[in-house]
Amino acid sequence: MSWTASAETMISEQIVARGIRSEAVLAAMRSVPRHLFLPHSLRESAWIDSPLPIGEDQTISQPYMVARMTELLMPSKGEEILEIGTGSGYQAAVLAAMGAQVTSVERIRSLAEQAKKILAELGYDVTVLWSDGSGDQGLKGRSFDGIMVTAAAPDVDPSWDEMLRPGGRIVVPVSVASGGERLLLRKKGPLGTFENIWHDYCRFVPLLKGRKGERLCCGEGPNE
Repeated sequence: MSWTASAETMISEQIVARGIRSEAVLAAMRSVPRHLFLPHSLRESAWIDSPLPIGEDQTISQPYMVARMTELLMPSKGEEILEIGTGSGYQAAVLAAMGAQVTSVERIRSLAEQAKKILAELGYDVTVLWSDGSGDQGLKGRSFDGIMVTAAAPDVDPSWDEMLRPGGRIVVPVSVASGGERLLLRKKGPLGTFENIWHDYCRFVPLLKGRKGERLCCGEGPNE
């Protein structure tokens, strides 16, 4: 079976069947070769209904969750989107396939370099930064129409609110008292006020601060 046929089956059985209706989201996920964002040993499993490991204790998200978060953010063509947590690069590719101008940050150097390489090879115009999203790591003075966080956060970081333009949206899995996380859609009004809308319960790897993989002097190894 070709990967396009596998993608079509994934979309119909895992995504449309669960209520995703945005044609723009479905078209983007139909066009992105998900298997190429996975290690070779896992590419045959790329289309299953599950997150999968990509190394460094990180995962590529379940296809439905990628579709759901993308539908909640709903980027328009030409909008500037910040993704916090590049991982494999697959989510960034889906956003770029929708016509968004994507800047994606990844705190783990090896994953950032790998994602940057595959995105460029596949022709996706995504800027990948080795950064944990802090303002002094490539984002100082930047603002965005939308922010997507692909790791579980304890709360909405104030810096995200500051970087978000009026009319913008943040989609982030936030830890909740009952356990696990829940998707939060946070909208910024024209006067700088915010509206929070809660959606699906979910599970994500935790959001961590600091860059991993920095080369230190004097023969020291990588650091957190």
